[in-house]
Amino acid sequence: MEKIVFEKSEIRDFVKTTIAEKIEKLKNFIEFTLEASRDIKKTPKYDSMREEMQEEIYQMQRQLGALNDLKRNMAKVLNTATGKVQLGSLVITNKARFYISVSLGEFFFEGDRFYAISPESPMAKKMMGMKAGDEFTLNKIHQKVIEVL
Repeated sequence: MEKIVFEKSEIRDFVKTTIAEKIEKLKNFIEFTLEASRDIKKTPKYDSMREEMQEEIYQMQRQLGALNDLKRNMAKVLNTATGKVQLGSLVITNKARFYISVSLGEFFFEGDRFYAISPESPMAKKMMGMKAGDEFTLNKIHQKVIEVL
């Protein structure tokens, strides 16, 4: 079996770009919804519609805040090679590929599936400090750490 080489800095840049794109898209949605709410006639008949739009704007602003937190947290993620699992590690197990960074979830990079997980997640906590060859079980799923980058 051919060994696949992963470039951690490219994965890090991809995650940062994905977050930036989500922020931009959400900003556009918020602006669009604000414009639409301004266009609604100011009559009692349309009050409930305006209220719903304001609630939607509020929810999107909360999401935007969370995405901005992810962006700030990504700035703290190390981009150096790590021998043991820590913040910034790319962990290849026999079951999956994990990027210990921020809670972004599943993403595909160059055709391969990865999971960007927070260091506070149960999976990351279980793997912290491990090195290649170590094994662990979480939720009845046994995994072996193949490589830590």
